Amino acid sequence: MKEKLLLIDGHSILFRAFFGMPISMAGPDGLHTNALYGFLAILSKIVDDEKPDYMAVAFDLPQPTFRHELYPEYKGTRSAAPDEFREQVPVMKELLSAMRIPVVTSPGFEADDVLGTLAAQAEERNLQVTIISGDRDLLQLATENTLIVIPKTKGGQTTYERYDPDAVEEAFGVTPVKFIELKALMGDSSDNVPGLPGVGPKTAAKIMETYGSIENAHLHADEIKPKKAMEAMKSHYEDLLLSLRLVTIRKDAPVHFDGEAFKTGEMYTPEAYELMKSLGMKSLLGRFSRKVSEPASEESGTVPLKSRDELLHAAGRAAMSGKAGLYLLEDTAQVFGIGITCDEMSCAACAGDGITEQDLMDAAETVLSSEAAVFLPEAKRVLRRIPCPDRGRLFDCSVAAYLLDPLKSDWSFDSISSAYLGRNTVTLQELFGKQGPSAHTADSDYRERVIKLCGEAAGCAFQAGPVLRGKLADTGMLRLFEEIEMPLVYILADMENTGILTSREELKNYSESLSGRIGELEQMIHSEAGEDFNINSPKQLGFVLFEKMKIPGGKKTKTGFSTAADVLEKLAEEYPIAEHILEYRTLSKLKSTYADGLPAFIDEDGRIRTTFNQTVTATGRLSSADPNLQNIPMREELGRMIRKCFYPKEGYIFVDADYSQIELRILAHMSGDEKLIEAYRQDRDIHRITASQVFHIPFDEVTDLMRRNAKAVNFGIVYGISSFGLSQGLSISRKEAGEYIAKYFETYPKIKSFLDGLVAFAKENGYAVSLFGRRRPIPELRSSNFMQRSFGERAAMNSPIQGTAADIMKIAMIRTYRRLKEEVPEASLVLQIHDELLVEAPKEEAERVMSILKEEMGNAAQLDVSLETDCHTGMNWYEAK
Repeated sequence: MKEKLLLIDGHSILFRAFFGMPISMAGPDGLHTNALYGFLAILSKIVDDEKPDYMAVAFDLPQPTFRHELYPEYKGTRSAAPDEFREQVPVMKELLSAMRIPVVTSPGFEADDVLGTLAAQAEERNLQVTIISGDRDLLQLATENTLIVIPKTKGGQTTYERYDPDAVEEAFGVTPVKFIELKALMGDSSDNVPGLPGVGPKTAAKIMETYGSIENAHLHADEIKPKKAMEAMKSHYEDLLLSLRLVTIRKDAPVHFDGEAFKTGEMYTPEAYELMKSLGMKSLLGRFSRKVSEPASEESGTVPLKSRDELLHAAGRAAMSGKAGLYLLEDTAQVFGIGITCDEMSCAACAGDGITEQDLMDAAETVLSSEAAVFLPEAKRVLRRIPCPDRGRLFDCSVAAYLLDPLKSDWSFDSISSAYLGRNTVTLQELFGKQGPSAHTADSDYRERVIKLCGEAAGCAFQAGPVLRGKLADTGMLRLFEEIEMPLVYILADMENTGILTSREELKNYSESLSGRIGELEQMIHSEAGEDFNINSPKQLGFVLFEKMKIPGGKKTKTGFSTAADVLEKLAEEYPIAEHILEYRTLSKLKSTYADGLPAFIDEDGRIRTTFNQTVTATGRLSSADPNLQNIPMREELGRMIRKCFYPKEGYIFVDADYSQIELRILAHMSGDEKLIEAYRQDRDIHRITASQVFHIPFDEVTDLMRRNAKAVNFGIVYGISSFGLSQGLSISRKEAGEYIAKYFETYPKIKSFLDGLVAFAKENGYAVSLFGRRRPIPELRSSNFMQRSFGERAAMNSPIQGTAADIMKIAMIRTYRRLKEEVPEASLVLQIHDELLVEAPKEEAERVMSILKEEMGNAAQLDVSLETDCHTGMNWYEAK
């Protein structure tokens, strides 16, 4: 079997990774790391698949290349890469060096020329070559011994297209050698290759198929069709020859295949480990061996507790100390260990050898129930196991760190240590991998690892807590933390423990009803199309709609016609098949995600217990996961029906309360616009009032269409909607949409100046802020990318409003929860869904609970307009809503 060389197009893959990963992902000192993550993910995947004997990465040099010098009129106008990308290139090279993967460059030559040269040299040595690149120009290098691999995103996942000569010919109708000429004909605007004006992929392919070469096509230029291609061939032939030279990859770069330097070894080296750790790339640390990841010293800095008495003594000492750090290592099934700190030294215990899981929880309860200020990460997980009263002494380091940087999704103890103590600690993943401690209980050093992790985590919380408190005070968010976020931790733990009863039988019936309608829709779609096909295949669907049925308005992509929802929604007004496809997709999603998916989450007592995420969204809103009950559909009646599957226990009833237009009311208050405030004080249909004022007609003469348009503008303004976005939503021209928005701002003049002020504030300060002081960083405002900056401006307008709505809802939850505990202790808050609260209450207390919900939600904040709620009761969630 031949030895294998893997060659990677460094800039191409890094650039692809940059746009494929969230740009807000950042390491220490604000360094963006999204491209690094994506590159290493692709690298790991391709190395695992190919198992190469040799490997190298080719990069362009930053200075002008030979192509700039020879053809400045074409190559000299390349647009500069975003700053967020360029800052990652030297770091990527440093990482590759640490991983002992050679980086190859050559002055005067581009990366593809380096790749072409090395591939040719490797073939001469009888090696099998694989080149991975996002640039299809490299398909010209495909031979029997050189395979070209192109990463591609499909369905949110990265897939890999593999091209040998046969695959190139099948895909493009030409051999790899002729692919160069095909590419020259088409040109490439992103690379400033001129091509033949007016000639697209289809015409270029037809020319190559008919004449076999550019030279022969030029000789028969009079025969070329269409006419504009014939004229272009005659008048732009010299430019076409230039294009041919530009797209031809050279194989004479002054680089050499170095068998010793290119030899593949262990990539996950100690140097790479330390560098990745310093960059905060801890999700990749699990790839390193224990030998690499463990510190050289055997000392963990933690005192092991070897008996129950020692454990309880340590807990008692911490409880009496006035300040303690705590960490409980657990998962859904069991508790593995505990760490306790009340001075410079941590102590820790592992379950087993005379210490039970109950002993660990008793020790944790001793600390949590004391008068000591207790610092710990991810407190909700502990409070679910060990409920304790809210004494205002608990400090959740993860929630505090989230408030300070809500763009980061992970605030485990090691992230906190790195960000706020300036030092790296062990991580759960590097000690126990993705499977966690439960998969390693039989390991000989299992106990030592548990002790080490728990001790370091408790010590981190103990030291980082005061630092975090100080930073919250500095940013004006300490009150937000102490009065809203921390009380909410206790409430969410209780709600997760309570759960909501869910009927398996109703879910089964619901699934069957969906199946029936899905089957009907499938028959209707096939009948309208005139043939049976796979409706779930975008390629087949695109062909049927836009090729076979000749429906206008199709958007052609590289893989075929787009059948995205926005495309189908436009067609649905005129073509029933599009409307039926949209319904088919919605119901299929309902069936798979909810009707068939939810039973797996029902516990033995018949309840589903979702996880409420407090540290995920950038604006402060809660989210739900495992399962996500906040995405229960509401628009379609058949979607709403799933709420019938959720019911209260016997003798109880659901009481549901939902804020009415809370974000629009907040906009009225924050902008101070007198007309919008007065419109709400009239207590009439706000959208009809807006339509009346915008279109200057009497309230009673407003049509339903006018109201619908006014409603779209009302809510769209909150989200910084553009004329293009409004035109798409209302199916009107962009000019009409712009006029609607202009009239809206004329009607409510203070809203425009308010929104402009929010953007200006965020640009100056780097963040937006809610009425309650919640900050939302907006780094996109400083991006060199127009789309990123536009997103940043929308976020600057919306975040203060959404953040305020999130704060008000959390205050309402706290006030409602406390009132219920005092006055109706048998009632339980079971769900929070966006602007809605659901309570499971004794039937005889329904009116009392409804009154509490209205009072506490209505008084959660004092605004210039009232906070109104819609309240209902029911024997299932559907009836209550």
